[in-house]
Amino acid sequence: MADKARRLHFTEDELSDRDIRRAAKKADKAADRADRANEKLPTKRRARITRDSGRAEAVEERLSDKLHQSRQSSKADREKEKAPSKRKPRATARGGKVEATAERLSDKLRPERQSTKTARGKLRIEVTEVTAQKPGAGGRAAVNAPAATLHAARNTVRDAVGRSDNDSEGNAGGDALQSGESAVRNTGNIVNNRHYSHKLKQYDKAARLERKSDAANVEALYRRERHNDPNPASNPISRWRQKQELKKRYMEAKTSGKAGASGAAKGGKRAAEGTKSLVDKGIEFVKEHPKAILIAGVLGLLVMLIAGMFSSCTAMFAGSGNAVLGTSYTAEDADILGADADYSALETALDNQISNIESTHPGYDEYRYDLAEIGHNPYELASYLTVLFEDYTRAEVQSTLQSLFAQQYTLTLTPEVEVRYRTETRTDSEGNDYDVEVPYNYYILNVKLTNKGLGAVIRDSGLTTEQADRYDVLMTTSGNRSELFGEDVYGVSGGEYTDYDIPGEALTDEKFRRMITEAEKYLGYPYVWGGSSPSTSFDCSGFVSWVINHSGNGWNVGRLGARGLKNICDIIPPDQAKPGDLIFFHHTYDAPDPSDATHVGIYVGDGMMIHCGNPISYASTESNYWQSHFLCFGRIR
Repeated sequence: MADKARRLHFTEDELSDRDIRRAAKKADKAADRADRANEKLPTKRRARITRDSGRAEAVEERLSDKLHQSRQSSKADREKEKAPSKRKPRATARGGKVEATAERLSDKLRPERQSTKTARGKLRIEVTEVTAQKPGAGGRAAVNAPAATLHAARNTVRDAVGRSDNDSEGNAGGDALQSGESAVRNTGNIVNNRHYSHKLKQYDKAARLERKSDAANVEALYRRERHNDPNPASNPISRWRQKQELKKRYMEAKTSGKAGASGAAKGGKRAAEGTKSLVDKGIEFVKEHPKAILIAGVLGLLVMLIAGMFSSCTAMFAGSGNAVLGTSYTAEDADILGADADYSALETALDNQISNIESTHPGYDEYRYDLAEIGHNPYELASYLTVLFEDYTRAEVQSTLQSLFAQQYTLTLTPEVEVRYRTETRTDSEGNDYDVEVPYNYYILNVKLTNKGLGAVIRDSGLTTEQADRYDVLMTTSGNRSELFGEDVYGVSGGEYTDYDIPGEALTDEKFRRMITEAEKYLGYPYVWGGSSPSTSFDCSGFVSWVINHSGNGWNVGRLGARGLKNICDIIPPDQAKPGDLIFFHHTYDAPDPSDATHVGIYVGDGMMIHCGNPISYASTESNYWQSHFLCFGRIR
């Protein structure tokens, strides 16, 4: 039978740790699935024949190779003995009876049959089942043998036809054979493909589940090491490298465990037989050539030292190279930027669709918008594609981009009908006017855009533990290409965010003081797409909406996007802006309408704002990036 999946054992103290317990349970389940898959693999019988003397010989499928050869030789003898009997018998004068010139075959074979029967009586057969090996190309050749036979026959006939004078008859025979060959080959291929594809699927499934079992074991071992280590690595790169080393040790232990001692023992006896003679010859050679041996030894030592130096350098550079490779984007810059541009194009199309809602869905009295911000962190996209595809091209990832986009954004249009009343003046029969309340239907279209966030979608995409660790490493290092996306507000992270002191005179405005008091509670919170509360963190419009609603100034604007916040403000000239006004930017991602606000912050005066960048921080509105994307100032009505 197939080898059982490797299982780990943990002490009670180790299993008291929740992470180890969960990882161990997951590893056991993975091992169970691998064992079940191995049990379903095809098996074959293996017979073990034991003679009375105790000597045993293993054979596959047949009882004994020797018995098989004996049967073949007996069959050949019978055919040979029968051959003379086929000659024409000669008649004798004795009663007109016909006598065969050959002796009876049974008389000659009787002693050998008796000996074979005796040999059989001395054998004891033990039959066991073992897992069959994965089928290869050799098995398929047997299926196609009939077609090959016809092919050879067709060539023979064609050679004969080539020497024939009747070409039409020859061609007809050759064509018939060719048709037969084609039919047999097609039939053989169909049977062959169905049979072997089914077998291969079983083997592939078993191998896949075994790999999953190994991965679960490595994760459990990693959790145990973290539990036992009082100072675990906090750096994602260190954790990733630690897990890679642990995986290497695990696979080495697994391989050595499968090897067994039998393979090494097979050559032991053979090697030992020649050891004595080789040693004797070596001693004699050393006695005869002492100087040559000394020189050779010195040269060998120098070669070993030089080789050791080069191997150490190679290992050093290989180790550093693997570390750099594991923390870097492996695709070409053009493909990384191209894939990001394609994703941005999908976002632009979505924004354009929302902008045209009122023309594509006419007839409503009111359109109510609840729109999350549109955009993504380009480094999240590049890191995810690298983890999945490594050295990818722009064309290879299009279906993945579509899938990510569909999971990140959800646009829902919900019609709503409200019964409202309007006052109408009517005249009675006596000519007197009077007012009545008349009901009517008021049609509303609710437009809601939900942005789950690209990072959240990636986390929920089913990455393995190893892939998730690699993703974290790439996000930490920005793929070693921190300048790849320029000053993209969604990609740039870090920076000082608590070193700005707002001038005291600005805080004399009570409304602004309340706003900034609320806003500074969240300095350092990360940028999270679609986030709109402290429990989820924020995106830029979610942060500003939260501050407006919770500042205590009596505002309640709900959850608005940058465009929606701009719509509730009066646009003011830059020279009239004051602390507490909102500042809007455009084209921080590709939007079809230049007037669309794509980013928003709270202006705090002196060319500074507080906004949800990555993370929430203070920033200068006079930097080159923000100046190039500045749209307008707005004052909340």
